[in-house]
Amino acid sequence: MKRTALVVGASGIGGNYTARALLEQGWTVYGLARRPDTGMPGLLPVAADLLDPGGLATALADVAPTHVFITTWMRQDTEAENIRVNAAMVHNLLDALSGKGTVRHVALVTGLKHYLGPFEAYAASGTLPDTPLRESQPRLPIENFYYAQEDEVYAAAARDRFSWTVNRPHTVIGMAVGNAMNLGTTLAVYATICKETGRPFQFPGSDAQWNGLSDVTDARMLARQLVWAADTDAARNEAFNIVNGDLFRWSWLWGRIADWFGVQAAGFSGTVQPLEAAMANDHALWRDIAARHGLVEPDLDRLASPWHTDLDLGRPIEVMTDMAKSRKLGFSAYQATDESFFDLFAQLRAARLIP
Repeated sequence: MKRTALVVGASGIGGNYTARALLEQGWTVYGLARRPDTGMPGLLPVAADLLDPGGLATALADVAPTHVFITTWMRQDTEAENIRVNAAMVHNLLDALSGKGTVRHVALVTGLKHYLGPFEAYAASGTLPDTPLRESQPRLPIENFYYAQEDEVYAAAARDRFSWTVNRPHTVIGMAVGNAMNLGTTLAVYATICKETGRPFQFPGSDAQWNGLSDVTDARMLARQLVWAADTDAARNEAFNIVNGDLFRWSWLWGRIADWFGVQAAGFSGTVQPLEAAMANDHALWRDIAARHGLVEPDLDRLASPWHTDLDLGRPIEVMTDMAKSRKLGFSAYQATDESFFDLFAQLRAARLIP
């Protein structure tokens, strides 16, 4: 049977790489976003707002996917609003597709906040999980928009008889512009500013993150697991962690990133030094850097998300993720983390996003 994918959030990091991976394997791929990518060869763009049920139904009138990949979310001011808005997005999408009778599988991408808690209670006392994080760990006894999204998928799957997976990456490393959570590009922009100004490349986070073990998720790894799960019967109706498969310490990686940019590395200073504060007044500076080097994106806010980088690097515990569940079922992909960062930096330079 012909496979047709609808990638929701195709302009973001996870969605962009997933769409490319599906196209490479010969799928018909629709990419849904409010402002969809029209420059990816073979991608069929769908412009729609997930919070507008009527407009969404119209936009999807001629789209009949067999597989749906939900890789998007919208950040709100409180977790209650995160729940309301992001659950509605999933609900509206699956309702719009319900009557078609073509959907066989839905993949929902969430993340490690499933285990760590939402932004406003992030790794708060009393909610710290055991690590490595495993899919068998129960939900936390607090509100979390990831749980609300999952529940919408479960309800629609029971109604429409499709299978599902929930895929939980750690911090995703890949190229996208305008993404709400982009640690790799944030560090590239920060290192560029340090090089231009002579500032030290200061690690902004906690002692636990500097010295503890960590992992990340290359966007290419996320895409590989999503495509693998869509084609693997044993993966149906399961949740899977997805990370690169190696472990590192920021005390090791930080200097390697500094060397790539030719800047002076400064490690953990004894206190957390938030990147959001360090970069708060750099917008005019970045516009000047972009003008002098002929860069294509002068808006610092469309490249860097220091608030999110601070959350990741400021955690009071080391965070690493167990991959045994999908490994046992045959998912064997691996990616070296330092190469994830270096590949991204080279892509950003080639795209004239950093000098």
